[in-house]
Amino acid sequence: MRLFQRERRSLFGEILDWMLTPLLLLWPISLALTWLVAQNIAGKPFDRALEYNVQALAKLVVVKNRQVQFNMTAPASELLRADDTDLVYYQVLGTRGEYLSGEHGLPLPPDEEMGFEGEVRLREDTMQGQEVRVAYTWIRADVPGGHPILVQVAETLEKRKTLATEIVKGVMVPQFVTLPLAVLLVWLALVRGIKPLDQLEKRIRARKSDDMSPLDETIVPEEVAPLVSSINDLLSRLKVLLTTQKRFLADAAHQLKTPLAGLRMQADLAQRETDADELKKSLKQIGRASIRATHTVNQLLALARAETTGRSLAKQKLDVVHIISEAIQDSVPRALEKRIDLGYDGPPPGEPANMLEANPTLLKELVRNLLDNALNYTPDDGQVTVRLLTDRFSGAILLLVEDSGPGIPAPERELVFQPFYRALGTNVDGSGLGLAIVQEIARQHDATVSVDDALPGHTPPGTRVTVRFTGFADLPQE
Repeated sequence: MRLFQRERRSLFGEILDWMLTPLLLLWPISLALTWLVAQNIAGKPFDRALEYNVQALAKLVVVKNRQVQFNMTAPASELLRADDTDLVYYQVLGTRGEYLSGEHGLPLPPDEEMGFEGEVRLREDTMQGQEVRVAYTWIRADVPGGHPILVQVAETLEKRKTLATEIVKGVMVPQFVTLPLAVLLVWLALVRGIKPLDQLEKRIRARKSDDMSPLDETIVPEEVAPLVSSINDLLSRLKVLLTTQKRFLADAAHQLKTPLAGLRMQADLAQRETDADELKKSLKQIGRASIRATHTVNQLLALARAETTGRSLAKQKLDVVHIISEAIQDSVPRALEKRIDLGYDGPPPGEPANMLEANPTLLKELVRNLLDNALNYTPDDGQVTVRLLTDRFSGAILLLVEDSGPGIPAPERELVFQPFYRALGTNVDGSGLGLAIVQEIARQHDATVSVDDALPGHTPPGTRVTVRFTGFADLPQE
């Protein structure tokens, strides 16, 4: 139940609702319980007075010559009529149930209680349409064949109700003062309790937009510490993301500056040329420079897409062989141009063992960059082979791309995964982004990338790039 409705949820309001709602609901319950307790308390002294009156009347019953007599004395009569608030009735019945004194219409107790001689008992009853409290007892008389003598005294309940009402007033009236005070104290306690959140909000708002330093968790309450820890984790990830973006922009500007400057220079030279042959050469240079610039831009976009996609990208079960076949088909024209033997060694497509949980776009980008890198560094009439197999021990799927190029020296095998890094001693055009893209895509698929020699002990040793996926063990074993 919500006592205070708001268009927008408030933590302060929610806590206040859950604290005040039970308090206000329990107040009428407390009033009802107090009324019941007050009635019980108010009735006890009057019950004792009724018991005393019954016992006093019982002493006035005498048996003479086996005849029951009841002599009402003046003090006893005055005792029964000493109260102006309630009506008091009495009744005395003989051993045969005959009327001896008192009210004729006073109800009789249950018959099964006649055996309790000498014990004063109490019951609720009705007399002339009014509720009464009745005290009664039986007296054993020495009369042959007779029943015990019944003595009853009944009293209306006005004094009891009045006393119960006064008790309730005495208890509840102070609550009308203490309840608003309790609400005020709850309000002040909540204001003080929620103050650390307000201070945390002010600290966050006061921070500069480029301030990614973690918040201090030691000065916040224990309940708020997990929230601050989550914010610090978010700030850490944002810091990494911003650093990556800044590095990407700086590297992109640096890498694009050279080919664009070359294009501008070639265009200026072409405008000045008068010889048709030289003009064609300049236009060819412009075409090659534009191809390199386009390739660099595409590689930059691929790296940015791979770095920012993260784990939120949808993955599905796909046939790895099918992805490899598409990437190889895209690379065939370039392999034919360089007379490179481009081949595949592995299981055929369509087998259940070829299935892998991955993103098809990124996985194809990974294979294509491996093939581009291998074709770039493999000399004419060389060989590039794509292999798909499994590790016999771990069951991991292994994707290997081998070439017959110059290879990568051991000291540089970690450096080649850095963006824009190219191995020394090569004159191959490239952006230096291929293996960086491969490693980023592999990381998002919980895979690892390693580089070693394809032909150890040979000259040239070639290069083998291995991508290790967690997969199934039904492929041809390595």
